[in-house]
Amino acid sequence: MSTILIKNASIVNEGQTFTGSVLIKDGIIAKVIKEDITDERPFEAERIIDASGKLLIPGVIDDQVHFREPGLTHKADIYTESRAAVAGGVTSFMEMPNTNPQTTTLKALEDKFDLAAQKSAANYSFYMGATNDNLDEILKADPTKICGVKVFMGSSTGNMLVDSNETLARIFAEVPLLITTHCEDEGTIRDNTTIYKNKFGEDLPFRYHPVIRSVEACYISSSKAVELAHKHGARLHVLHLSSQKELSLFDNTIPLKDKKVTGEVCVHHLWFTDNDYEKYGSRIKWNPAVKSQLDRDALREGLISGKLDVVATDHAPHTLAEKNNTYFKAPSGGPLVQHSLPLMLEMVRQGIFTYELVIDKMCHAPATLYNVNKRGFIREGYHADLALVDPASDWQVSAGNILYKCGWSPFEGTSFSHKVTHTIINGKVVYEDGQINDIIGQRLTFDR
Repeated sequence: MSTILIKNASIVNEGQTFTGSVLIKDGIIAKVIKEDITDERPFEAERIIDASGKLLIPGVIDDQVHFREPGLTHKADIYTESRAAVAGGVTSFMEMPNTNPQTTTLKALEDKFDLAAQKSAANYSFYMGATNDNLDEILKADPTKICGVKVFMGSSTGNMLVDSNETLARIFAEVPLLITTHCEDEGTIRDNTTIYKNKFGEDLPFRYHPVIRSVEACYISSSKAVELAHKHGARLHVLHLSSQKELSLFDNTIPLKDKKVTGEVCVHHLWFTDNDYEKYGSRIKWNPAVKSQLDRDALREGLISGKLDVVATDHAPHTLAEKNNTYFKAPSGGPLVQHSLPLMLEMVRQGIFTYELVIDKMCHAPATLYNVNKRGFIREGYHADLALVDPASDWQVSAGNILYKCGWSPFEGTSFSHKVTHTIINGKVVYEDGQINDIIGQRLTFDR
């Protein structure tokens, strides 16, 4: 279909909610109509979708996922995880470099783009990874063609730790790309690990994960990153913030388009607390760790106040066989991208957030922060990346409706009130009422 009319939806866009319709022509939003349509004939649409009673939103842009390809495809791959993404209303993703081989050269980076061009249902971009010795390679990257550079200031999963102060200073001083960071202090984590391993051995209860990967470990590292950004005038985006203390590093008095230092929070840090380790164990073991209710509530308030700019997932699948281990053997990370939007909209139902805030933080803000070319908003002339959501369709996450290759979710058994019914990418219906059409997304470009 080259022309689609989505009529009489409740459109949530740019801080407003209104009844209206959207006309799509050849992949582009041709017209936004701010009124009910009773006669479709003037629009000459080849397909009409009656969206009465549904929310129409820009597609979600997830700025942090791990799709595990190449090299770790027993856990996930671009084909499976991008399909899970579109089933959750995610139309674009930005994927991390700790694959095998690591994405630390331009050739490895372009190899990933080639893979996505063959199999990704959603639009895509990939980060280049920083190491202690690949700065010259990073400087060759074209800022208009990749989302950014990823710096692990804490080893996390995979050995890509950048711990040379000289290298860090040069990255922040010389790299023209957006710099994103995983911030946990390795020395603090190592010391805490020694203490608690000596005390409990391999049978350490999972509730000690936020004690080992502590608030202090996060703050030491994130404050160092922010200090480097301010010193060198770099554009820094700190990923998956997890503690109240770190919020003091961020400003809510500057418009997002003018900010040099920004922050992301992930859905699991907005939902779970350390009280949940008893029930979920390794299934909610992430780096950085899920922390206290005080931290979770502060992160929610940080979103509302504008100190935090983006909501993402850090989608990072492992098999259940890998996760079902003792603390030190179970890897950190879990699958999230199919359920992030329903989860955030559930928090709207609970009165924590508003529709307008969720759409701002998951759709508009990533587009603005990364300077994504003509995506993230319902605007005439923009790419038609959209999602339709039924706000009154109770459903439960179960093994039968999980699309992740790993086959499990930390939300199994959880009921949500909002359900994605359609996902439209570049003007094509990729997902509709549980069915995914084999349509390939496009490479994201950036106005820099």
